Amino acid sequence: MERYQQVIEQLKQQPQVWLVTGAAGFIGSNLVEALLKADQQVVGLDNFATGHQRNLDEVKALVGEKRWQKFRFIEGDIRNKETCASAVKGVDRVLHQAALGSVPRSLNDPVTSNEVNISGFLNMLCAAKDEGVKAFVYAASSSTYGDHPALPKVEENIGKPLSPYAVTKYVNELYADVFDRAYQFKSTGLRYFNVFGRRQDPDGAYAAVIPKWTAAMNHGEEVFINGDGETSRDFCYIDNVVQMNLLAAMTTLDKSEVFNVALGDRTTLNQLFQAIKEALAEQGVSYDKQPVYRDFRPGDVRHSQADISKGQSLLGYDPQFRIFEGISLTMPWYVLNV
Repeated sequence: MERYQQVIEQLKQQPQVWLVTGAAGFIGSNLVEALLKADQQVVGLDNFATGHQRNLDEVKALVGEKRWQKFRFIEGDIRNKETCASAVKGVDRVLHQAALGSVPRSLNDPVTSNEVNISGFLNMLCAAKDEGVKAFVYAASSSTYGDHPALPKVEENIGKPLSPYAVTKYVNELYADVFDRAYQFKSTGLRYFNVFGRRQDPDGAYAAVIPKWTAAMNHGEEVFINGDGETSRDFCYIDNVVQMNLLAAMTTLDKSEVFNVALGDRTTLNQLFQAIKEALAEQGVSYDKQPVYRDFRPGDVRHSQADISKGQSLLGYDPQFRIFEGISLTMPWYVLNV
């Protein structure tokens, strides 16, 4: 945490201009909030395909009118090269979060996932290179590990992708590496594991497990678990992810790198169910149903856990929030908003 505090102080003393793509989304809006609270100038880009105006409205309320004046929003699509070029004008550092997430979504519509996650990414990478930005940080994914069996997951060891989504995120890393070699344009990829927290959308067919289950429990509806509940994930609270983005954007590493963003821990779906149930009870929401078990989901890996030592040693990453603490911190928002 010491390095992160140093970065925040440095930014407050020497404000930068930032571009956050996917600014109206879950992770993007949290990054916008953190940057504005650190008195930065922020440009946000989003097409509202998966993001929401309400997320930006909430950030505005949290940071106050004075800081909000330092935010400029562009409604646009990263699949448009001119939009990307316009968005990076005068920008120092880019946090590229815009993407179409979800393994099931990519299995149902691989073409659109490819257009957004690969063509859109390449548009942003080219625009950032041409503008000569100081830092380009992009959202990579733990899905890149594919069928590699070893745990915990170490950045250098990946297997074959198990979904179109995983292919798109791996191609991002390949392009980033080539741009370093061919154009000396450095970037940093952050392989997100299972990120959760306030403003994560509980609605829709591709909602992540924590918001989906929380909303169901909050409304007294059934919770469905894919498989036997012993599938495990490395769940990471949003504030840890914000820390990693800012550390990566302010690093002085001499080449492009990829880092795991997680806790370095594993939680089963059965444990997660119990944790959400208990955290909701602390908020006065009682849930007395048992989960409903159904078939395993195609394209999913059985277990996932990150080795976070690379980020700790090279960036000073120091995740402050364990999963159960993060869930407790998240529940008030869901009780109020869903």
